[in-house]
Amino acid sequence: MKNVPQTPRGTTQCHDVSINLLKANDFVAEIIKKEMKQNNVFLVNMTSSAGSGKTTLLENTVDKLKGKLNIAVLVGDLETERDADRIRKHGVQALQIVTGGICHLEAQMIHQSLDSLDLQNIDLLIVENVGNLVCPSSFDLGEDIRVTLMATTEGDDKPRKYPKMFLTSDLMLVSKCDLLPYLPFSVDAVVKDAREVNHKLDVIEVSSLTGQGMDEWCEYLTERVKLKQDNLLAEKEKVVG
Repeated sequence: MKNVPQTPRGTTQCHDVSINLLKANDFVAEIIKKEMKQNNVFLVNMTSSAGSGKTTLLENTVDKLKGKLNIAVLVGDLETERDADRIRKHGVQALQIVTGGICHLEAQMIHQSLDSLDLQNIDLLIVENVGNLVCPSSFDLGEDIRVTLMATTEGDDKPRKYPKMFLTSDLMLVSKCDLLPYLPFSVDAVVKDAREVNHKLDVIEVSSLTGQGMDEWCEYLTERVKLKQDNLLAEKEKVVG
């Protein structure tokens, strides 16, 4: 009988499995990017810890941008449709992706949901990822930008503890800024740490309760949607020419 290398009890070899999983995810993410490009849709992947205020921010964002942009939302949660229900009340299409215990959204989940959306009539598609600063950082969803909320209620040390999320993000929204007078949270410290991880990171301070920063946030989105649409139009004109 041949000697077979034994894996120590209590451990498992999963390195290759992890690599294959991420490769498969990236393959589907590229398909999503092509579909977004074909339909002139700007895709935002919104991440954060649970309870950072993503859904409330999205409700206010939809209200501010309705009439300016055609918006749809995909919401990821382990269970229930509560967040999607909240967003639907604001007059936009919102679909719930129930992960059934998985702590992040994957590209395949997004791709399967696209069949339920009228992409030709959407300018901005926002994905509200599962509340988690760890797992979602590794999974590309085919997004144009990744936005991470950093709530003042979480403490200002998170960028150093969870660097990959901030390294892979384009914008950090410091949320719940109306609570700053009551919390031991330093905006300067969190911005310093986050930009030491990712020096290109944009930062906006927001409060869904008082409206602080909401105009700047909505302008940020509007400008990037328009930039993508203009670039795609220029590409088409170049091909035709």
